Amino acid sequence: MNRREFAKLGGVALAGTMLATPGLSLAAETAKTDPALALKYVAPELRPAAQSVLDMMASMPPFDAETIRQPPPEGAQIIAPRLPDIAVEELSVPGSNGEPDVTVFVINAGKKGSRPAILHTHGGGFILGSAESEVGRLQALAKDLDCVIVSVEYRLSPEVTYAQSIEDNYAGLTYLYRNAEKLGVDTTRIAVMGESAGGGHAALLALTAHDRAEVPICFQSLIYPMLDDRTGSTRQLPPYIGVIGWDARANKFGWESFLGCEPGGANVPIAAVPARREDLSGLPPAFIGVGGVDLFIDEDIEYARRLTDAGVPTELFVTPGAFHGFDQVAAGTSLADQFTKVKMNALRRAFGQPMVI
Repeated sequence: MNRREFAKLGGVALAGTMLATPGLSLAAETAKTDPALALKYVAPELRPAAQSVLDMMASMPPFDAETIRQPPPEGAQIIAPRLPDIAVEELSVPGSNGEPDVTVFVINAGKKGSRPAILHTHGGGFILGSAESEVGRLQALAKDLDCVIVSVEYRLSPEVTYAQSIEDNYAGLTYLYRNAEKLGVDTTRIAVMGESAGGGHAALLALTAHDRAEVPICFQSLIYPMLDDRTGSTRQLPPYIGVIGWDARANKFGWESFLGCEPGGANVPIAAVPARREDLSGLPPAFIGVGGVDLFIDEDIEYARRLTDAGVPTELFVTPGAFHGFDQVAAGTSLADQFTKVKMNALRRAFGQPMVI
């Protein structure tokens, strides 16, 4: 079972818990970070889901490069079922800048008219996850927004580093733009979107598209995005933040794999880290949503501030007491529903569609 299959789990948070520094048991990591303290800061309605994530962490064996390829625990696979009425096509599209061809999943394409589109990048700390496992959830999103979605099966780290996965995602974006007429897409309404590391990839894609000036992006939807390699390496957070769903040790491992060097240092390539980019002017409008006890809370607030300072229209939404991936593992709670509604309305505004009250 490969790394993509391993991470076919319901929710970014559960995928995040299934990683630790090689040789470190998740039980030991949980004890070190004091989950009991963290739970006190979680919103009451989210605590049952938070406890389930922590229980999953405690049940896992020590992890290394081999054990992350083993099947997840029984009951962990809760992938959203595919919708029979929303078309999905799996394609291989030409790679960018001489890189290999890339697999993409094209969702809800081919209808008459000119509709908005989303280029989606999945989460998984740069080292886990798959576009294939997100198809059911993205079908529902495409149906709600009456849009086309192209989701990229970018190469994972550490097999490749940031440069290759950025090119994979750009290849997906280029395919979407160049085939807009066939797909039924309005090229003035193409957004990028991702969750967690996928949010980091979406931010990198917005930067890349801006720099290359080949594909216009109208909006970036960054859902608890992974933006700064310094979090958990050279920049520490209070002990109750970043414990549930994705923690500092996992973050350091993910960034090290993605960068190909030690995170947090002076040698980190700026091109790999959205938060290290000095000039953010000229980027498309953004929505950033994050939980108040998510590991990424500080870096996401700071990125929103810097976008605003650079003249980029930016909406920041923080859910108090919410952990990483809460909207997926605690779906149906009032806080998760509110978060999803705000996120969806931000996309509707970007696409010129009516708001849902």
